[in-house]
Amino acid sequence: MSDDHERDAALAGAVRLREQGQAEQAREQLVELAARYPEDAEVAYQTAWAHDTLGLETEAVPFYERALSGEGLSREDRHGAFLGLGSTYRVLGRYDSAVETLRRGLEEFPEAPALQTFLSMALYNSGEGREAVRLLLRTLAATSGDHGVQRYRRAIEYYADDLDAVWQAAEKPDGRED
Repeated sequence: MSDDHERDAALAGAVRLREQGQAEQAREQLVELAARYPEDAEVAYQTAWAHDTLGLETEAVPFYERALSGEGLSREDRHGAFLGLGSTYRVLGRYDSAVETLRRGLEEFPEAPALQTFLSMALYNSGEGREAVRLLLRTLAATSGDHGVQRYRRAIEYYADDLDAVWQAAEKPDGRED
């Protein structure tokens, strides 16, 4: 069996173990694969994910970093790596790193609601509550299927940019008059 086939089979087997709830066995196999293929971004990403699944956030970080610095991740996995690393930094109290990572992710995936939501949490943790609420409101307005939210979407988006705005005129930003 060629090295590529061996790698693919081992990676698929480890991912299958994780998906079947056998995270510790998956982690052990993935750590071995990551040592064997240190430049492989996909192996690094799956190894990070296995650590996160087990609550081993500190151990997940270098694998996420390796995954994002390498090449070969699918678009979906690259998005997941940004989200995973940013979220992991936040959980570890590394708020500046979380904000920086999630912003980098949004540079590549500007319309990604999950990245926007986790960035909002990291901004809040960084003491940037106003920016966090602004981003959450914009994300809510853009993604909610709720009729009431969509009915007032224009007003939500307007106030997201100026949370302290007070209307003096009779017309409201939602187009209604009181």
